[in-house]
Amino acid sequence: MCDSLPVTSPRPQVVAHRGASDREPEHTLAAYTRAVEIGAGALECDVRLTADGHLVCVHDRTVNRTSNGSGIVSTLELAQLEGLDWGSWKRLSEQHGDFGGEAPDVVDADSERSHLLTARRLFGMVADLNRPVQIAVETKHPTRYGGLVERKLLQLLQEFGWDRHTPENPSPVRMMSFSALAVRRMRALAPTLPLVYLVERRIPVAMLDGQVPAGVAIAPDVALLAQHPRLGERIRARGRELHVWTVDTPEQVRVCLDSGASVIITNRPAETIRTLDTLLVPA
Repeated sequence: MCDSLPVTSPRPQVVAHRGASDREPEHTLAAYTRAVEIGAGALECDVRLTADGHLVCVHDRTVNRTSNGSGIVSTLELAQLEGLDWGSWKRLSEQHGDFGGEAPDVVDADSERSHLLTARRLFGMVADLNRPVQIAVETKHPTRYGGLVERKLLQLLQEFGWDRHTPENPSPVRMMSFSALAVRRMRALAPTLPLVYLVERRIPVAMLDGQVPAGVAIAPDVALLAQHPRLGERIRARGRELHVWTVDTPEQVRVCLDSGASVIITNRPAETIRTLDTLLVPA
């Protein structure tokens, strides 16, 4: 374990990447419920559009890896996706190790671990919680539907009254994307909504100002941040928040703290929270 250090800045928010995805099947209601129970400050989800226009929480372009079906998400309708088992792969991989990419035939009896999760249902779950929890929504690109993904997200935000963000009435949702175009599009659709530009390769910090509007947070891969220790400082010097993904070890948490990150996105929220408790001590 890394040495502890005095608390000199606000504690980073711990964001559960696809829910508590180390313990439950990713993007299932069980994964997000577990993350809330653990104490995560926010939940990260990826969203894609179905063929009939619904936002669903699925990372991959296809359903092959995380369900017992096959096919491209954008070519399947919601009812088809809801008929798949989204949880047994996790249980079998835990019991027997990697199953070689072949999807299981077994249907998990626990619906929270096996049913497809829509963005609407996830938003509803968060709205009903007895404590504030935020949602970091990544719109996946490229997609055949282009900007329709962001427009559908805006419609859903409007249904929940979350499309406007003010200090007095903050939205619990922030939008993220690796697509600078998608981030700019969302700024035009919802000018006050918090936004995050995800990066996985080295980009001169000055170029970021030309790609995404002012006020957009920048989120590099933790490996990139470790390779370039001053990157976080340069990002923050531009007046931007520093978010970091995907942070799963104590050493990576320390990299985030040393860089002044305000958000840590992790597959292991419980372990990350414990690491922060250990590393951060009163000054």
